[in-house]
Amino acid sequence: MTAAHPPVPTPVRILLCDDHAVVRAGLLALLGSEPDIEVVGEAGSGEEAVALAARLTPDVVLMDLQLGEGIDGVEATRRIVAGAESAHVLVLTTYDTDADITRAIEAGATGYLLKAERPEELFAAIRSAAQGRTTLSPPVASRVMARMRKPLPTLTDRERDILGQLSRGLGNRDIARALFISEATVKTHLGRIYDKLGVDTRAGAVAVAKEQRLLP
Repeated sequence: MTAAHPPVPTPVRILLCDDHAVVRAGLLALLGSEPDIEVVGEAGSGEEAVALAARLTPDVVLMDLQLGEGIDGVEATRRIVAGAESAHVLVLTTYDTDADITRAIEAGATGYLLKAERPEELFAAIRSAAQGRTTLSPPVASRVMARMRKPLPTLTDRERDILGQLSRGLGNRDIARALFISEATVKTHLGRIYDKLGVDTRAGAVAVAKEQRLLP
């Protein structure tokens, strides 16, 4: 009587998104060493990743944040998740600023991993993401915990007004007109807002403000 063999597990289907072909080739070779992980597609841009995710329905999309021209990894993540609530996006990047982490998680990323992690950590994160479990690189987890423990910044009424205009996508000139102040005053307030929120971009300021419910 022939002994029954254990069932072969269905491999986790992966879509790679990185604008560097060399990086994609390296990931393809690395992931190919794991029998339970299968790369079903590669994308070199955010738009391509969104289209392939809809067509291939992978279990996990391995997403870089900076993708050159076109939409970035955060916007691609947002569109992929909006297209399928069951989609799992695992960010794999070199960026670990508070603003980047906040934007990615708000967009719906299941996990956030740094490219400096060991291959074993990447494999484990992919398997966790496929099951909908959140995985964060230790440095990222530390930053998230530190931000949660940090008291909320205190903004003036004028700074909140400017943040509100910023969230609408207005430039400095339009904000100045809307609030009847000079552009120089807007720039001064923006500098203070960036310092208080620990960011250095307009998108980062809006993301952190939304996360901490600082918008008017």
